[in-house]
Amino acid sequence: MHTLSSKPATTAKPATNKPAPILTIKNLSVAFSGKTVVDHISLKLYAGETLALVGESGSGKSVSAHSILKLLPYPNACHPSGEILFNGIDLLQQPESLLKNIRGHKIGMIFQEPMTALNPLHSVEKQISEVLTVHYTLSPQQCREKTLTLLHKVQIPNPETRLKSYPHELSGGQRQRVMIAMALANHPEILIADEPTTALDVSVQREILQLLQDIQRSDNMAILLITHDLGIVRHYSNNVCVMKAGKIVEDNSCKDLFTSPKHPYTQALLNSNPEGSAVTIDLPAMGSDSQSQSPVLTTRGLSVKYPLHKPLFRAPSKFLHALKPIDLEIQRGTTLGIVGESGSGKTTLAMAILRLIPSQGEIHYRQQDLNQLKQKQLLPFRKHLQPVFQDPFASLSPRMTAGDIIAEGLQVHTELCRQEREQEVIKTMNIVGLDVSMRHRYPHEFSGGQRQRIAIARALILKPEVIVLDEPTSALDRAVQVQVITLLKQLQQRLKLTYIFISHDLQVIKALSHRIIVMRDGSVVEQGKTSDVLAQPQHVYTQALLEAAFFNK
Repeated sequence: MHTLSSKPATTAKPATNKPAPILTIKNLSVAFSGKTVVDHISLKLYAGETLALVGESGSGKSVSAHSILKLLPYPNACHPSGEILFNGIDLLQQPESLLKNIRGHKIGMIFQEPMTALNPLHSVEKQISEVLTVHYTLSPQQCREKTLTLLHKVQIPNPETRLKSYPHELSGGQRQRVMIAMALANHPEILIADEPTTALDVSVQREILQLLQDIQRSDNMAILLITHDLGIVRHYSNNVCVMKAGKIVEDNSCKDLFTSPKHPYTQALLNSNPEGSAVTIDLPAMGSDSQSQSPVLTTRGLSVKYPLHKPLFRAPSKFLHALKPIDLEIQRGTTLGIVGESGSGKTTLAMAILRLIPSQGEIHYRQQDLNQLKQKQLLPFRKHLQPVFQDPFASLSPRMTAGDIIAEGLQVHTELCRQEREQEVIKTMNIVGLDVSMRHRYPHEFSGGQRQRIAIARALILKPEVIVLDEPTSALDRAVQVQVITLLKQLQQRLKLTYIFISHDLQVIKALSHRIIVMRDGSVVEQGKTSDVLAQPQHVYTQALLEAAFFNK
């Protein structure tokens, strides 16, 4: 991790006397099985500039971007109208042989969900090398050197040790950085960045965006940036197109969009920021018995370590300490916010608490040490401790409908009949803002934000006491984030829920968390009341996180 500079990010400057655009989209429409999802959009992208495409989940941003390289599921997808001109060539009319030469070479792409975009059977080195060898003749040694250079650029810690790693062995942020390295491998003229920093903590997010901006300046690269983070748009974009329901409702310069937005929807987006603080719950009103007053969840010396090598006839002697001994106490009806850089141990801590990975130490839930229970003994406790995972596409079965996914917990933990389960699914989908008619669709038919809401519904349907939320709003646009945070607050107040909330978005943490812990390298470096930590951070790393997030600016 590089030392963060206190110098603020430089806002992109709009150019004057522009040459011809490197990419022009004219009246593009996209339809799936006859249903139009993108309706006659037009935009222009210039070399050396960044065009941001923003809008709510499901507005057509990613579909429009995927159309550029014809990455949609044809023939189910089609283009009733439009042109996509790259240096004057209409990509929609080109043969597959030409598109293969352009993909990853002239036009690179960072996909939204790295876990699904990376091949689970190939190592990091093989996947990056493949991008290089498709377009160039390189020796294995040259590929390795180039791969290491790229991993250094995107700030993967100890990249030499990660060459042989597989995607499941990396954190969410590390997978995202591998995707960025692959997209930049061949110095493309255009980079399509679909939520490129969704899984990254704020410090690495700023460094990656600054890296992209530096490469943009040196190579005169054009960037099409798809994001729901308006803070990123403000600091790193020249122009902005705002999409809603498949149409571009506003096309404006970045400066004018933030100072004088024209469309009511744009105005609503700009006013959609997580606000307020954690809800107040009268804990003594829950009862006078000692159990209701004691912490709902406690850890003592909780740690996780992985062997660095596995000798054949003896126990391993060297370990990677992914989580160093941590003591926590979480009161019922409160939210513990966990922040820190990618790979700091946030998700490892959550998975250990849920007994989803082996750990050492004590995990007390209602006076019961979960670490002493066998898997069968754990089953009755599972419904009280529910997770919402970071990557919804990876955690949702592609062979099950949304309704079946949400109802799965009811089949395991209740004796409700099918009709009763369906009624509970409908009720829960309404709570999280999903159209109940969508319950018969499969995960790939939803947008990233909609998939995240399915994952939240799956956790809520069992009415758990503790919910562990790992970046639950990272895939959602700001307007939907506010709705989800408001929903989580309402549920917490009504049901006295306890949350463990992992996020790199400090505005979200501020709005929802009562207490906060800051993690780095598997250890807690600072903890306390959220208001105290955010207002007066004591540790230099916490101060760097706040500065990198443009917090309170």
